[in-house]
Amino acid sequence: MIRGKWFRIPAVIIASFWLCAASFGAEKADRGLVAIARPDGSVYVGWRALSKDEAKLGYNVFRRGETGGSEKLNAKPITDSTNFVDRTAVAGKNYSYAVGPDIVAKPPAASVTITVGPDPRPYISIPLNGNYDVQKATVADLNGDGVLDYVVKQPNFNTDPYQRPGYWKKSEGTYKIEAYDGATRKFMWRHDMGWAIEEGIWYAPIVAYDVDGDGKAEVYCKAGEGDPREPTGHVMKGPEYLVKIDGETGRVVKKIDWPTREGFPEYNYWSRNLLAVAYLDGRKPALICHRGTYNIIKIRAYDGDFNLLWEFVADGEHKAYQGQGSHGYNVADIDGDGRDELVIGSACIDEYGKPLWNTRKGHPDFVYVSDVDPSRPGLEIFYGLERAQKKGGVCLADAKTGAMIWENPEPTKHVHGQGMCADIDPAHPGMECYAKERDSDDSWLYSAAGERIGSTPMGGTSPRAIWWDASPQKALVIGGRIAKYKGPEVGRIEGNVVAIADCVGDWREEILTSVRGELRVYTTTIPAETRRPWLMQDRAYRCGVAIETMGYFYPPQLTGTPLPE
Repeated sequence: MIRGKWFRIPAVIIASFWLCAASFGAEKADRGLVAIARPDGSVYVGWRALSKDEAKLGYNVFRRGETGGSEKLNAKPITDSTNFVDRTAVAGKNYSYAVGPDIVAKPPAASVTITVGPDPRPYISIPLNGNYDVQKATVADLNGDGVLDYVVKQPNFNTDPYQRPGYWKKSEGTYKIEAYDGATRKFMWRHDMGWAIEEGIWYAPIVAYDVDGDGKAEVYCKAGEGDPREPTGHVMKGPEYLVKIDGETGRVVKKIDWPTREGFPEYNYWSRNLLAVAYLDGRKPALICHRGTYNIIKIRAYDGDFNLLWEFVADGEHKAYQGQGSHGYNVADIDGDGRDELVIGSACIDEYGKPLWNTRKGHPDFVYVSDVDPSRPGLEIFYGLERAQKKGGVCLADAKTGAMIWENPEPTKHVHGQGMCADIDPAHPGMECYAKERDSDDSWLYSAAGERIGSTPMGGTSPRAIWWDASPQKALVIGGRIAKYKGPEVGRIEGNVVAIADCVGDWREEILTSVRGELRVYTTTIPAETRRPWLMQDRAYRCGVAIETMGYFYPPQLTGTPLPE
């Protein structure tokens, strides 16, 4: 433990390190400092490296005890990682931790306080404003203080528009969107979506993002008016809107018409709605409003002032694009021109609203866009097709052209869920690709090169993969276990996984779970000797986190395209 010699640094330099140098685009960020007690009595401290940090920048870790006075814990500046384990902490004591650059000997004001107890919790607890479960969650800076806040949708009830028995159910109540302050963990506001929005993920898309560029994220969602339900509980008519909610107050500040039901043959088709964020010009975020999956598809792109940028309709000359939609969105610069395209499923729309390519394979249950195979130039897309296929229901495509790279040779009936696409096996270069049939144990695990390396179900249709320990390979979240592929358990969680994002600490990812009356943010306490920039500064990853609150939950992917400075 080193006791630093204090000297004065102009306040503007410290402020620049913590906020100005940490800002990008319209979103600024603090260090995401986290301190978590470990079972052995030590304390794990983690923080963010930001893209503007110089490669040789070192960090100092400071600790303040109950009686005051600060101590610098590291003997020399930390340059090879963004975490530190305090092994001198004493059980039962309260400590405050802070991290600063090695040019500053005095600890910054920003700190995290922790009590070292006999039963440490490996998570941050955010008490909800009621005894309910969360269905969806995401993070965004709602008040511009540089700390990511939490946006949730509750309750955890879902009905599907498909009118087969066992799918659609009459809504039991109304969805509520809630915001919680990331710094204080206190309730901020609640927005009731009302009876015009049925309680199903396809009726109620939500996105939280700073689209208008004022430094504070807004919340966007679908809305209606009054109670237009039929006696059966179906919403078949009434006005529909896209609304903008002020992220700091929860007040609806603007609304425009949602794409109409017109042209859709029936209720199941028009009830499929999505939202997304994309950098169509490579500089400013745009809001994507989408209706339709299995039939006609209508897409509108808006700027931060709700000005229409373009509209695409899968009909007429673009009728071949009908039924090619997915249960979510993938936004990525697939052609390397600096502007984002929209991979809407088995088809792609370019940044100007023009069709780019179409595999004509029909609706996929999951789509992942990333550099799956590093031996190939550009990005790839991993697909799992819901629609029955004679072959290629599990396949990898070139993101720029949609051309197939490899396909499974067997017929498939209904590849289901969210699958998985991640580097989990060090024996094979690149990312591994997993898919499973809905109604059987038929499963596929492929290497990036298209070699089938597994045929055993991996905990169902949707195992989650996250960076958790110190290795470059991700771990798998299956049930309450976090474990390496064919390896040991490296952590445990409780509750239903509702989001994955690098929202605090270093470059490892956090798992957001819903436990009744509580949102938990599980973060690793495993030290890593690796320094990587904050994952949320990757454009596709950041947009992927923003859309975890709508449609199917697909863990975000990196593409190597940075957010604009």
